[in-house]
Amino acid sequence: MDDFYGLDTLSRQLPDGDPLLVSIGEIFGSSGLCEPAVDCFLRCDKVGEALDVCIQLNQWDKAVSLSRTHNLKDVDDLLGKYAAELTGSNERSLAAVQLYRRAGRFLDAARIVFEIAEEERKKAAPCLRLKKIYVLGALLIEEYHEYNRANVAKEKGKNETYAGVALTGLLDEDVTVSLEDSRMIDKAWKGAQAYHFFMLAQKQLFDGNHDGAMKTSLYLTEFEDILDPVEVYSLLGIYHPFYIYLCNLNLFRYPPTDTRPQHVHCTGCDKLIRDYALFCSDCDTKFPICIVTGKPMMDYQFWLCPVCKHKAYEQHIHNHKFCPLCHAQIV
Repeated sequence: MDDFYGLDTLSRQLPDGDPLLVSIGEIFGSSGLCEPAVDCFLRCDKVGEALDVCIQLNQWDKAVSLSRTHNLKDVDDLLGKYAAELTGSNERSLAAVQLYRRAGRFLDAARIVFEIAEEERKKAAPCLRLKKIYVLGALLIEEYHEYNRANVAKEKGKNETYAGVALTGLLDEDVTVSLEDSRMIDKAWKGAQAYHFFMLAQKQLFDGNHDGAMKTSLYLTEFEDILDPVEVYSLLGIYHPFYIYLCNLNLFRYPPTDTRPQHVHCTGCDKLIRDYALFCSDCDTKFPICIVTGKPMMDYQFWLCPVCKHKAYEQHIHNHKFCPLCHAQIV
């Protein structure tokens, strides 16, 4: 029977509890139509059958929602066992990531992705591959935030402001998220940033943009826990400011001086500082880094990516169709 439109029309005309709804639900389920099948089963109070259809058709988000609404068997345990069967190789692990993602378990999905990234990093995988894996994990964290905000907005109603929804979502995260997951959330973009700026510094070096490469290389010192410090400081050692850093450690008898006259005003206290400074020594203002140029941002106006929430100079981002860090399309 392929007249699913007719079956759907018939099911809507039948009263709740009609035994025929069960048969129609089974037909829908065997044909891969989860939504109408679940609707038919629920109208007959066959919640267990509705849950089984969701699991059989791999609709884990619907299954988790049903289990929480009707206090059914612990689908989370069943989901975990199914996901464990999918682990073993990167390809199978990514299948588990997709499984968790469809079930709304974004943190579990992100955890698997970051574990894959760590394994690939130890194997010295290409930088571009590592960046893509870290970006995938970070995007899952962003989906987790969006999912939480959507749930809060649904509970609060339309009268709640976006700021109120965001604040409530963050407070809920503080209560429900474990310490380990909280650390993962806080460092969501760190791996992607590390390899993004490392590749950017290399490109700037080979393009002859030595000023840009020097400033980007300085920022790479923030990622010594991810990048190989030998590679970072070898790259940084090409440029003059690195020797100034060594001078502070009293390693030189006749320390060199930086003769470049370029100074800018700190956005926090208006003090004159070097244009490559990552923070102001007076007011401790830490400057965001432009994801296009790798330079510290001293401007009050900037472009903000709506997906990864990273910044760039407006005059430099205009030449891009996609965010240089997360690759989201720029509208």
